[in-house]
Amino acid sequence: MLDSFPSYFSLRDLVAISGEAFELKVSRHQKEADNAARKWFMSFNVYNEKKLSKFLDYGKFDLFAALSFPDADAKHLETCLAFFFWAFSTDDLSDEGDLQSKPDDVQAGVDISMTVLDNPEGPRPDFPYAAMLYDLLTRIRETASPGAYARFTLAFEEWSRSQVQQSHNRSLDRIPSVEEFILMRRATIGGAMVEAMVEYSLDLDLPDYVFHHPTIIAMSEATTDIMTWPNDLCSFNKEQSDGDYQNLVVCIMIEHNVGLQAAIDILTDMLADRVAEYTELKKQLPSFGPAVDTELMRYLEALEHFVQGTVLWYYLSPRYFRTIDISNREDLIVPLFKRVYT
Repeated sequence: MLDSFPSYFSLRDLVAISGEAFELKVSRHQKEADNAARKWFMSFNVYNEKKLSKFLDYGKFDLFAALSFPDADAKHLETCLAFFFWAFSTDDLSDEGDLQSKPDDVQAGVDISMTVLDNPEGPRPDFPYAAMLYDLLTRIRETASPGAYARFTLAFEEWSRSQVQQSHNRSLDRIPSVEEFILMRRATIGGAMVEAMVEYSLDLDLPDYVFHHPTIIAMSEATTDIMTWPNDLCSFNKEQSDGDYQNLVVCIMIEHNVGLQAAIDILTDMLADRVAEYTELKKQLPSFGPAVDTELMRYLEALEHFVQGTVLWYYLSPRYFRTIDISNREDLIVPLFKRVYT
């Protein structure tokens, strides 16, 4: 089934689907934040000149940050963009770099980074990805609430474990079940870290008990799925060309015994249903008192901006669609990229 794909597939407008519940907004601090964050990232020398240029210009991470954190001030947006540079460069290391199918090596990198969490005010590590994390944590601690900072560090631990597990799956050519993959994907996308960064971006101060409420937990899972499933739909083409099948589309193909287009359609329908579920969950929000409710509304609005900005960025970044014309997203015809692996 995975040996031969059709020459193209059709993709419905995912931005319109998520747009039923999520609004779009863009920051006016994009250029200012980009100049500062680029200078910071380049200081770590993780890429040669050619790959650095491709990573920075091809990714359009400055646009991603502007769409995802539209209400952050310039300083906070710079840190949010630095977070993207760190997260995507680290993710690429295990997704398509030297560590793609080497779980022991991924674990070694995680162990180095974990020392930053254990001793955040200790010396800055030499390992560049851990050094980036060290800087990020220093910035976040400056203004974030203790709760937001704690949620970020716990989320990093969860994300790190998921990176090791995903590398293990790749090393075994193992395709998880749909349910297992959805659960793992919530971690590999870094959903909980995103939520903590949303808190940080506006210096929100929400009590821990809010995040332990069943409705808030369910809404968190929904927003993570709504920004994750479009990623699997949009990144499938790039990943199949690299021989990487750790994708929800592939899981659906195998579990449902269907072809590529049917799996694309099934996942798109799942996305639409998930958006509707989020809308219903929002109607069930409890009251935590006037002060907390006000802060919670700011948080949810910011998280919704992040989700919608993320879904749009999937289309706008050449990372996923390269030279494909995406000006008309309705029933977009996506030619499959040539496989570049052997």
